[in-house]
Amino acid sequence: MADYILAIDQGTTSTRAIIFSTKRGVLNQQQIELKQHFPEPGWVEHDAEEIWSATLNACRNVLVSCKMHIGEIAALGISNQRETTVLWDKNTGKPVYNAIVWHDRRTANLCKQLAAEGLEQEIQAKTGLLLDPYFSASKIKWLLDTIPGLRQKAEAGEIAFGTIDSYLLYRLSGGKCHATDATNASRTLLFNLHTQDWDPDLLKLFDIPAQILPQVLDSNATFAKTDIDLLGAEIPITGIMGDQQAALLGQACLKPGMIKGTYGTGCFLLMHTGDKFIHSQHRMLTTVAARLSGKVSYAIEGSTFAAGATVQWLRDALHLIKTAKETEQIAAHLPHTSGVYLVPAFAGLGAPYWDPMARGAILGLTRDTGIAHIVRAALESICYQTKDLLTCIEIDSGINAVEIRVDGGMVANNWLMQFLANILGITIIRPKIIESSVLGVAYLAALGAGIYSSVDEIAKQWQSEQNFTSQIDMEQAIDLYAGWKQAVKRICNTPNF
Repeated sequence: MADYILAIDQGTTSTRAIIFSTKRGVLNQQQIELKQHFPEPGWVEHDAEEIWSATLNACRNVLVSCKMHIGEIAALGISNQRETTVLWDKNTGKPVYNAIVWHDRRTANLCKQLAAEGLEQEIQAKTGLLLDPYFSASKIKWLLDTIPGLRQKAEAGEIAFGTIDSYLLYRLSGGKCHATDATNASRTLLFNLHTQDWDPDLLKLFDIPAQILPQVLDSNATFAKTDIDLLGAEIPITGIMGDQQAALLGQACLKPGMIKGTYGTGCFLLMHTGDKFIHSQHRMLTTVAARLSGKVSYAIEGSTFAAGATVQWLRDALHLIKTAKETEQIAAHLPHTSGVYLVPAFAGLGAPYWDPMARGAILGLTRDTGIAHIVRAALESICYQTKDLLTCIEIDSGINAVEIRVDGGMVANNWLMQFLANILGITIIRPKIIESSVLGVAYLAALGAGIYSSVDEIAKQWQSEQNFTSQIDMEQAIDLYAGWKQAVKRICNTPNF
């Protein structure tokens, strides 16, 4: 049996395709960057057609690079940026508007209005999520209410909704399959975690026609086959997962209490909780970790909107650095930031504050403040935000963390990983393969294709590369974090935090 997997990781800033062998690991990869669109302050969009084109080209390019015959590919898997919302014409497959990205804030007032009506508690009980523009439901409503004639077409069954996985699946299958998996469905604010299906009351609340929704399948289902004209063969699509859940699988965090942290555009901390549905009391999220062959497992999650995005801002907007790699050396050459804190609330604050109206700030500036202080403060902000998340997750779960397995492009920065260990006071473990989302969905597709027989086989593949432990005393870490909390308080509209 062929053991080669074609895996797609469609992220916020780029699309990656890899060829993975269960015997030899990652053989080759191709990556294509995506343009970010900011039509108004707080708005973030992608061209969904560009996403489709980049995905198809990345897949074709990696097959050429590997000099591999398409018939050798046993299965295909998709990992994707979650919550990002696309509506498209069912007949043509063409999007009706740009994709509205997960950290877009345009629906903040709608979410605030619904929260004022006392609806958040009921919504959280069903979905595990909070009322925030982050999730798909308010984005869908905005599109239906804003684009002339779109609601009528949706009600007539001519329009489809999907998160990016669903949109790519539709296009890859030549329009034959409109589906998603349970991990992505659980990020829409429309999916009932208890019934494992779309919730009719929530659809009514957001005024969303049920006929636009995809079918929800297990993460390791056989979703469809690729259209033969696209890649030259009908490849079974046997794994789909939201990127953070895919990273949880890729990091082999498969037992209750295990935690992974992903450092990409944002920071995402997930603790596996097994079959236990934990209702957060500290504004964390409950989400589907996986639904494999009908069995559901859960995770408790905290997410922030700006990790790698902060470094991109230093590079692209302020021009303080030329490459992200420079930040490691710059930060290492300073003993401290001299009290400078950067709060990267470019699109509001995520967990645990959930303040869509907050805006970024640099505090503690003096006449001596230079570029290096701001660069180091930017990196430190990522660690402080992780501390925010971990503190809440530990309280909600009743489990004190002893280690976090980290992944994503930023974790190659040794200085950042060491400072993270210093602030958290626990072991940070970096694996040999740091792109865990695409690795996880490759594992998943292999599981769906029957190449792996169980997740236990997947867990045996994981290998660590380096551990980081705290090198400062606890009092120093507490003082640094206290300064962060004061900085957040200056710009945050949720004073309880």
